[in-house]
Amino acid sequence: MSAAPSVQPVPSPMAPGLRVGRAALAVSFLLQGTTFALLVTCIPEIQHRYGLSDGLLPVFLAAVPILAGVGSILSEQLVKRTGARAVLRVVQPAVCLSLAGAGLGGSLWQLALALGAFGLLVGALDASMNMLGVGLQHRYGRSIMIGFHAAFSLGGILGAGIAGLGSHYDLGLPVLFGTAGAVIAPLAVLTGTLPQPSAGGTPTAGPAELGDAVREAAARSIPWRPLLPLCLAMACAYIADASVSNYSVKYLTDVLGSREDLAKLSYLGYMVAMLLGRALGDRAVQRFGTVAVVRGGAALAALGFGLAAAAPAAWAGIASFTVLGFGICAIIPQVFAAGGRLFPADSDAAVARLNLFNYVGFLIGSPLVGAVADASSYRWALLAPMLLVLAVLPLAERFAPAPVAAPATG
Repeated sequence: MSAAPSVQPVPSPMAPGLRVGRAALAVSFLLQGTTFALLVTCIPEIQHRYGLSDGLLPVFLAAVPILAGVGSILSEQLVKRTGARAVLRVVQPAVCLSLAGAGLGGSLWQLALALGAFGLLVGALDASMNMLGVGLQHRYGRSIMIGFHAAFSLGGILGAGIAGLGSHYDLGLPVLFGTAGAVIAPLAVLTGTLPQPSAGGTPTAGPAELGDAVREAAARSIPWRPLLPLCLAMACAYIADASVSNYSVKYLTDVLGSREDLAKLSYLGYMVAMLLGRALGDRAVQRFGTVAVVRGGAALAALGFGLAAAAPAAWAGIASFTVLGFGICAIIPQVFAAGGRLFPADSDAAVARLNLFNYVGFLIGSPLVGAVADASSYRWALLAPMLLVLAVLPLAERFAPAPVAAPATG
C-alpha cells in the first residue's frame, strides 16, 4: 500500500530526525513483511496441525482480513489519543506474539484466537505504519512510500526463505513460529524506541504525530465517482495478491505434489518479482507511460495465473507465480498515483479511500479461490482471479495523466 507523490517542497536542509524516522519505519515494514510471509507460506502446515478441512480453511483465512479491517478502524481512535508511533510500538511486537501463538496451539479454538488477534493487530499495524509513512512523505516533499513497500517485499522474501528452511529441516510450527516471535518481537520493540522527528523535524523520544496530515486530508470531502474505476482496479489487484499469498504454497503441495520446503519458493519467487518490479517500475512508467505499464501488468498477471493453472510440475508453478508478481507490482502503485492526479489538492484523501479496497480484495480473494476449489479443483480456482485481473485492462485509460491544456492564443 503506497501513497501518491506529495507536492510539498523538500525541506532544506533535511533534518537528521527525518532520516532516522525513515530508517526506523523501513525496518518496521521489513519486519511486517517477514511476519506475514511466515504465516501465509505455512498455511499447509497450519492446516495439517489443526486438522482443518479444505472447506473450513477459507473461513479461517477470510477472518483475518475482516478483523484487519476492524483493527484498522479501531486504530483510528487510538491514534487520535496516543499517536501513530505509540500504536506501532505496541501492536508490532504483539503481532509477532500472535504468530507464535498460531504455532504453539493444538486445538481449533486456540488457532481461532491466535489468527483473530493476528488480524486485529495487523490492521492496526498497517494503518499506523502508512500514517507514519505518509506523514514522513509530506516532510520530505517527495514520494518515499514505494521504498517502504519495497522493504515489505524484502521482508517477505526473508520470511519465505526462513519458512522454506524450516520445512526442509522439519522444524515444526512450534519451533519455527516460536523462534520467529522470540527474535522479531524484540527487534520490533527496539525499532519502536528509536528517536522520531517531532512536528518541527527535531528528534524526540516521544510519540510522533506524523499521521496528522493524512487524517485531516481523509476527513475532507471529495467525490467517490471519479475514484470508482480505480477502486475496482485496486480490489482486483489485491484479490490476485490474496490468492497467491494464501494458496500458492498449498497449490504446489496438494495439486503439483511438491515437497513443502520447495513449495515455499512459489511465494518467494512472487515476492522477489514484486521487489524487482518496484525497483524498475518508475523507469518503465517514464519510458512507456502509465497506461501501457498498467495494461502490460494486468496482461502479465493474467498470464501468470493461466500458466499456474496449467502447470505440469512444481518448477512450472514457481515460475508462473513469479511471472504473476511482475504483473501485479505494476498495477498497485499506479492506482495510488492516478488517484493523486485526480485530486492533486487532496491526494491524501484519495489515497486514504483507495487504500480501503486492499481489504476488500483480501476479503474476496481467499474465499473466492477456496469456494471454487472446493466445488471443482484448485486449477479451476486460479482462473477466477485471472478473469478479475483481466478486468483491469479496460480500466487502464483511467490511469492516464490529465492532458495539459494548450495556452490560449490571441
